Amino acid sequence: MLAVLVNGNAVVADRLVLGHGDVVAISASSFVIPAGAVTAVIGPNGSGKTTLLSAIAGLAEPMSGTLQVPCRRQGCERIAYVFQSTKVNESLPISVREVVAMGRYFGGRYRRLTGADQRAIDDAMERTGITGISGRHLHDLSGGQRQRVFVAQGLAQEHELLLLDEPLTGIDLPTAHAIDAVIHDERSRGCTIVLTTHDLSEARVADHVLLLGGRVVASGPPEEVLVPANLAAAYGSALLHLESGEVLFDDPAHRVSVTGPEEN
Repeated sequence: MLAVLVNGNAVVADRLVLGHGDVVAISASSFVIPAGAVTAVIGPNGSGKTTLLSAIAGLAEPMSGTLQVPCRRQGCERIAYVFQSTKVNESLPISVREVVAMGRYFGGRYRRLTGADQRAIDDAMERTGITGISGRHLHDLSGGQRQRVFVAQGLAQEHELLLLDEPLTGIDLPTAHAIDAVIHDERSRGCTIVLTTHDLSEARVADHVLLLGGRVVASGPPEEVLVPANLAAAYGSALLHLESGEVLFDDPAHRVSVTGPEEN
């Protein structure tokens, strides 16, 4: 578990405003992210999901308000951030194992890898099912394989907070299952996981949800957050209401997702 918390929370925001330049991505919002849990951040394109992860990681400063992330005080290596994009320079001759090993260079400092480092790399690769492709070049891999590699890089880092930007989007089913297993294993180890998603079904199985729509529309347990009124506030015209009381997204950027009052 996190060595330092704010009332049992890994992240605490008060009247937080985030953006780029003069453009506000998330207007004044107050929320918490509980420690040792899986928090899903969901919302339409442009709602501020990636901006929020970047701020938590310390890569973006708040425009106003406060954002407390206690584990950042212990050093940047305590946060592992797996970006959404897995595009690489096709001319870069780098192997899968070398990419995963980068997770051991804390704070960007190059050093000789120790036995403990090598064991951490081996463990991360085994957990993501990529040991058998350790010698292959990154540019030869499929999108799903690349995603596993970058998740393994995050796991190799000594972290207490794992940030995943849409880790289950656009990948094959075996990879999705492997990454989902890693997420739940990380939680069992006491890690705090924050992941962004476009998929309502993914958010519904998280421990905690932040619903964004240019602000934090709602936060809390999924059964309290992912209700029609909140979804309508976040998605607007992209949300269709059916006579059965169910709702679904009419948005090509999202997977087709359905929920209703009887679902858990």
